[in-house]
Formats: sequence, C-alpha cells, structure tokens
Amino acid sequence: MWTQTAVAAGVLALLTVVPGPDMAVVTKRAIDSGRAEALRTAAGITTGLLVWGVCTVVGLAAVLAASAEAYIVVKILGAAYLCFLGLQALWQSRRSAPRTAEPKAAGPGRAFLAGLTTNVLNPKIAVFYTGLLPTLAPRELPTAAGMGLLVLLHAALTLIWLGSYAHLVSRARSVFERPGFRRLLDRVTGAVLIGFGVRVAAEAN
Repeated sequence: MWTQTAVAAGVLALLTVVPGPDMAVVTKRAIDSGRAEALRTAAGITTGLLVWGVCTVVGLAAVLAASAEAYIVVKILGAAYLCFLGLQALWQSRRSAPRTAEPKAAGPGRAFLAGLTTNVLNPKIAVFYTGLLPTLAPRELPTAAGMGLLVLLHAALTLIWLGSYAHLVSRARSVFERPGFRRLLDRVTGAVLIGFGVRVAAEAN
C-alpha cells in the first residue's frame, strides 16, 4: 500500500508543479495584493480540488465527464473566466503610475473566491480524477477510500506548492513593482490567462 501511495504522490507532485492557470492567478494576486491575498487564492484553489474530489467520490464528476453537453458548458464558463482575468490584467497594464508600496487588499473573501472559481470551472480536474485516480489508488483500500486519500494528498501538495510559490513571488514584489517591469508582467500574465482560456474554449468544440 505504501509503495503504491508513494508512486501516486510522485505522479501528483509532478502534475502539481506543471505551470497552469492556478500559478498565473496566484502570481497576479501576489503582485497585486501581497502574500496574504496570494495565500488566500491558493487556499481557494485547494478548496476547488476538494470540491471536485467530493464530487468524484460520490460519482458526480463521472457524470460530468460522461455528459458531453455538461462538460462543454463548464468548459465554456471556465474559458470565459480565464479570459476575463486575462483582460483585467491587460487593462491594468495600461496604468503608467507605479503601484503603492503597501499591498492593496482585494477584499475579504475575494482572493479565496478567485482561486475557488478558477478550479471549480475547470472540468479537466473531473476527467483527471475519474480517469487517473482509480489507477493510482491503493488496492488494499476500498475504491472510495483510496481515491479520497489521493484527493487529500493532491490538495495538500497543491497548497504547499502554491503557498511556497506565493511566498517567493511576494518576496520579490519590490522588483515586480517597478512600473516598466510591472506593465510587462501584467501583459504577459494577461496573455497567458487569455491563452489558457482560448485553449480551453477550443478544446470544448
């Protein structure tokens, strides 16, 4: 059991550190509002994984993965949200004035909700959990228990990775705050988020 769990942890760790929309959203929040807000965003992303995990264990994710119409709807919503975040970053890049030295809070719960929405509107997690987790789950445990264990493991790895990443980015915030660098970063982040959104929308067809 422990050997198989260790192998599963390695696979999940590799999938966790691959750059994607989650890292782009955390990067934007860390630079916009500081470490605390970035950590709240990471917590929202992790909660989104747990939501999909619960849906997987009770079978709802399998229903979504099997329903082409429902899958496309969620994908389109997710693509629209990523494009919205990307356009927001591009709009911010138009500002020529430097940002204030103090982090600007996004408002109670707003950073958490941004992270949660990013993951809840990502149906690929449903496909990943229903398609891959059963093959990685320890055979000694009942299927639901084994998959639940891996979901918790994935959530923990995600929180540790994104939390550490948010800390590193916020530590370098003084560099990112330089007006020219900030405009460039906003444009790159916006383009990346829109790129992810377009890719998700294209895959919905």
